[in-house]
Amino acid sequence: MDKKDLNGNENLENNGTTEEELNTSENINEGTEVEVLAAEEPVNTTKEDSIPVMNKVGSSNNTTPPAPPVSPKGNKGWMIASVVLAAALIIVLIKPPFQKDDSKTAVATVNGTNITKAQLYDKLIEAGGESTLQAMITTELVDQEAKKAKVTVTDEDINDELKDLQAQFGGEAELTAALSQSSMTVDDLKKQMPLQVKLRKILEPQVTVTDQEIKDYYEANKATFNEEEQVRASHILVKTKEEADAILKQLKDGADFAELAKEKSSDTGSKANGGDLGFFKRGDMVPAFSDVAFKLKVGETSDAVKSDYGYHIIKVSDHKDAKNYTLEEKKDDIKKTLVSQKVSTLSSTWLSETTAKAKITNSLTDAKKDATTSPEPSASAEAGTKSSK
Repeated sequence: MDKKDLNGNENLENNGTTEEELNTSENINEGTEVEVLAAEEPVNTTKEDSIPVMNKVGSSNNTTPPAPPVSPKGNKGWMIASVVLAAALIIVLIKPPFQKDDSKTAVATVNGTNITKAQLYDKLIEAGGESTLQAMITTELVDQEAKKAKVTVTDEDINDELKDLQAQFGGEAELTAALSQSSMTVDDLKKQMPLQVKLRKILEPQVTVTDQEIKDYYEANKATFNEEEQVRASHILVKTKEEADAILKQLKDGADFAELAKEKSSDTGSKANGGDLGFFKRGDMVPAFSDVAFKLKVGETSDAVKSDYGYHIIKVSDHKDAKNYTLEEKKDDIKKTLVSQKVSTLSSTWLSETTAKAKITNSLTDAKKDATTSPEPSASAEAGTKSSK
């Protein structure tokens, strides 16, 4: 089962976040700018579940220090931009090679009336062609600069980038849920990651972080590094005490806890995982549940525990003591965060300057400029005008 509100609002709260949330991700805008983003705060995602057993009261404790002033929504905006970038493939497949003799080929018909390839292409261009083409230009520009800098991207780089994003969003499930809101999958996301990695590798050598900056950051955010005591537990939830007692008897007779959870637990959020709830803090649970869970030793199983949602049988599988991290313990993570902040600041300027130096033609925007900009009179024409007066 997942962490829930007591009031019946079935909202999932993040598991205790970790220092990995210091990591950042890069953002490719739909236009010409490229920004490297870091989460401003842990992303508080939500998802539905069936049994509201967890309690969010007092759950404001974060283990992630504030990062640069960029909203987590920026990550989702980048994901949407990735979808637009993927749409470019559709346009490419439709248009080039787009022959004159098949521009009237029907891609659909409505009561005998054709919708042609040309009409579809025009609508795609109208809907997002300029931003998509600009994103492709940006990608090509970064690719060329990466080759000059001898920057390469490995599978390990992509996997590390994905882990960073998962940590930033609070876990794999939360990232997957966020992606689904933009009609994306993890595989879709991974296809866009090489561009992020290249940009980061190009710019990181230009960034320096001093020990004093790391110390100042730690002192300003010291409280956010602290971690509360946590336990990892599994449970089986049933409606009546009689059901719970019957299950306890089966467990004493040697039955497997996980198998019984899959078979008998009414918590659909955890039963498929053998009742496993993952790690949670004391305040994440309703008091009746957490009071028992935090008293059990690792490996111990409780008697029937009554809450507003029924009767629980709880088994603790792991435990983490509360911890206050020192500067030395967090130094590497803080440095990574500060580097990402500086790369984020540097990226827009770098791309603007790189774009200005490049020879770029864009038929979609250039045509508009030609249509709206009247030509300046030449020097000879001005001279002729003056001489005629």
